[in-house]
Amino acid sequence: MSARDVMAVARRITALTGAGVSVESGVVRFGFDASSFLTSAEVRREAWESWLGDSLWTAAPNAAHRALAGLARAGRVRSLLTQNVDGLHQRAGSSVVELHGSMSRFVCVACGATGAMSEALARVRGGDSPPDCLVCGGILRPATIAFGEPLAPDVLRAARMAALDCDVMLVAGTSLTVEPAAQLVPLAARAGASVVICNLDPTPYDSLAAAVVREPAGSALPELAAVPVVATGPVRTWGDPSTW
Repeated sequence: MSARDVMAVARRITALTGAGVSVESGVVRFGFDASSFLTSAEVRREAWESWLGDSLWTAAPNAAHRALAGLARAGRVRSLLTQNVDGLHQRAGSSVVELHGSMSRFVCVACGATGAMSEALARVRGGDSPPDCLVCGGILRPATIAFGEPLAPDVLRAARMAALDCDVMLVAGTSLTVEPAAQLVPLAARAGASVVICNLDPTPYDSLAAAVVREPAGSALPELAAVPVVATGPVRTWGDPSTW
């Protein structure tokens, strides 16, 4: 079966995206080591100053982001799960479940105070580096999941429900090596969804896929999104209470 064949019957899609979707917008993978960040003021200073010039602040959504937003407007993408923290899906018009948090906000590790990342970066630009919490003086960090940290329980729960409540899981731009996000793919497959994987390199779950596309997301997703639906009748998923 080809990816186009799968998309022709896809009416309740859960999409899972990774860094490969945003790389065509010039955004490189973001990440930081939480342990060194929290224990070294110098590491924090270097990190905050590096974020001043990060490419994600000037990046624009590309054809892949727009294609998924179009599928959502058509009512076909019901859930969009992303490992990306750049906000480009939202800027393209999609509602998302941010598995790894967002670079658009900061959080204090001591008191939990939050705010816009732009406000903290303005302080860094003015010489206040690294910026401390204005509420309690604690350490500020981006509201993202660092390497080795667990996902928020409510976020993971929402992602798992989305994986169970689709007829097709459309995976794009992710190597599927980061857990627990990668486990959403076999979860969907076990629940009966057809899996389509669009990634330039092989993934550990290619064998579960009904179709694999070895093209950049920016070209593959618009083509797949343009496939007209030919299926009729009710959509049945594990997440549909009528099937319980």
